[in-house]
Amino acid sequence: MNNTFMQKFIEIAGRIGSQRHLVAVRDGFVAIMPLIIIGSLAVLINNFPAFGSFDMVKILNNIFGEGNWQTLGGSVWNGTFAVIGLLISFTIAYNLAKSYEIDGLSVGLISIASYIILVPETADWGLNFAWLGAQGLFVAIIIALLITELFRLLVKANITIKMPDGVPEGVTRSFAALIPAMIILALVGLFQALISVFVGISMFEVIFNAIQEPLQGLGNTLPAALVVSFLNHLLWFFGLHGTNIIGSVIEPVYLPLIEQNASLFQQGMSAFDVPNVVTKPFLDSFVFMGGSGTTIALLIAIFIVVRREKNHPYREVAKVSAPAGLFNINEPVIFGLPIVLNQIFLIPFILVPVTLTVISYIALSTGLVPKTVAILPWTTPPILSGYLVTGGSARGIILQLINLTVAVVIYIPFIMAGVRAMKEKMGGQ
Repeated sequence: MNNTFMQKFIEIAGRIGSQRHLVAVRDGFVAIMPLIIIGSLAVLINNFPAFGSFDMVKILNNIFGEGNWQTLGGSVWNGTFAVIGLLISFTIAYNLAKSYEIDGLSVGLISIASYIILVPETADWGLNFAWLGAQGLFVAIIIALLITELFRLLVKANITIKMPDGVPEGVTRSFAALIPAMIILALVGLFQALISVFVGISMFEVIFNAIQEPLQGLGNTLPAALVVSFLNHLLWFFGLHGTNIIGSVIEPVYLPLIEQNASLFQQGMSAFDVPNVVTKPFLDSFVFMGGSGTTIALLIAIFIVVRREKNHPYREVAKVSAPAGLFNINEPVIFGLPIVLNQIFLIPFILVPVTLTVISYIALSTGLVPKTVAILPWTTPPILSGYLVTGGSARGIILQLINLTVAVVIYIPFIMAGVRAMKEKMGGQ
C-alpha cells in the first residue's frame, strides 16, 4: 500500500474528525444518548412480548391499573426521544461555544429559544410537538451552529454589557449575554415572520422537505448502509475512530428513522410492519457485534485456529480482549493484534461488516426478521441486543447467530495466513 496515499488519507480524515463543528455535532448527540436510550426502553417495556403464560405488560397493568403503565412509558417517551430536536439545539450549541471558550450555557439557552420561535404552532396556539422531536433535527443542528457563530461574532465585537469588578461571575455572564441574546432573538423572530408571510410554511417544513426527508429516504437503503459500513472500517484500519468521524454525519439521518419505528411500535404496530430497515441499532446489533469489524467473531476464529498453541501471541491477545469484546469494546484487539495497518486483516475487517450488512438488510426487508424498534446502550452484548432491538423476537437472536457464523468463517483463513506469516518471520530470525 502506497505510504504517501496512506499519509494523505490519514491527514485528511484526521482533519475531518477534528473539525470544530462536526465535533460539536457529534458530542451533542453523545450527550443526549442516555435520554434516547431511556425513552426507547420505555417504549420497549410498554410493548414487551409475552413469554408463554408470563405477560409482563399485563402484570404491570394489573398492578398500576389498565393503561396506566403505558401512560408512564408514554410520559417518559415525551420527555426524552420525543423532544430530541429541542435537546440537540442546546447540546450542540453548548459544545461548539465551549470549543470557542465562550459562555456555553448562555449560547445553549439562546439556541433553545430560537428553536422554539421557529417551531410551528398548532390551531390552539400551542407548539407542534412533531417538530420538537426527530423531524426537527436538521433545523436544530443548523440553528445551534448559526446561533453560536453569531453570538461569538457579537461578543468578539464587544457588543455586550460589562459589569464592574466585584459582581458575581454568574451575574456578569448573564449581562454579557443580554445584548447578543436580544439581537439574535430579534433576528430569528423577524426571520420567522418573513418565512410565514412569503413562504407560507415553517422553516421546519422547508428543511424537512428539501433536505431531511430525501436524506432519510436515501439512508434507509442498502447502498447507503454499505457506504457507511465501508467507510467506518476503512477509517478504523488506518487507526482513526471511524465511528466518531462519521457519527456526526449519520446520526441526524438514522436517529429519525429509529424514532419513527419506535413511535409506531409504541402505537401498537408490529415490528415486522414498521417502515425503516436501516437504523442505528440495525448497524450496532447486527453488523458491529463486538465492535467495529464484528471483532467478537475474530476472537472466536482465533480460539478455533490456535486452540492448540496456548502461548501464541494471537491467543494471548484474544484472551485479554474477549471480556471487553462481549460488551462491544474492541480497542484491545484492534490495536493489540493489531488490525490497524495490518494488511493481512484489511480484507476481512472490511469484508465481514459489508457482508453482514447485506445479509441483515435482506433478512429485515423481506420480513424474515422484525425491524429494529429500540435503541440500546452500545455495550449491550450480542444475543441480548438482537432480542431487544427487534421488540423481543427470537428471530433477532437467530440472525445474530447466523451473522456471527458467517463472520467467523470469513475470518478463519486470514487468521491462518497470519499465523503462517508469523511462523515464517520467526523462523527467518
